[in-house]
Amino acid sequence: MARRRGLSAEDKALWSRVAATAVPMHPARKQAEPLPEPKPLKKPPAASQATPLPLAGLRIGGRADAGSTRLDLSPPPRDALHAQPLRMDHKTHRQMTRGKLVPEARIDLHGMTLAVAQPVLTRFLLQARAEGRRLVLVITGKGREGGPDAPLPVRPGALRHNVPHWLHMPPLNTVVLQVRPAHRRHGGEGAYYVYLRR
Repeated sequence: MARRRGLSAEDKALWSRVAATAVPMHPARKQAEPLPEPKPLKKPPAASQATPLPLAGLRIGGRADAGSTRLDLSPPPRDALHAQPLRMDHKTHRQMTRGKLVPEARIDLHGMTLAVAQPVLTRFLLQARAEGRRLVLVITGKGREGGPDAPLPVRPGALRHNVPHWLHMPPLNTVVLQVRPAHRRHGGEGAYYVYLRR
């Protein structure tokens, strides 16, 4: 069994503050001697060039507003996809993003868990490329929030956020040329155009 070490100065200071607020259960009994007053602590060195996260409006023990947004440091999939370089013909890309091109195949991932959807998507895209298809539509749905009473903060639309990542990881990154959010007539924010390599 490991040997106990004495309390640090911080622990002693904290304990003395807590002990001062305690009310004895049996006042007639002899009480233990109070701990000696701790020495003031040295301030820790300031972190160099650390930028704190914006936490305006947050209070310890306060409730989150029902309409408040959750802290999410990753950009939305739509913005991340638009920031990617164009790897396909510009004219074809313009037609695709305007909804002028008709997808040659489509897959609907609604209702699937992430564990089921990833292998199904991989199989679908590899088969579509083997059949010589170029433009396919991947429907993920927009997703729904867990609500303010959800036990854990869950990002709405897990498929919508994960599918672009899967398309840029092996083995799909070798068959996918370009990924863009679909036009409204093909599903809008709940779907993606996937342009496959030859």
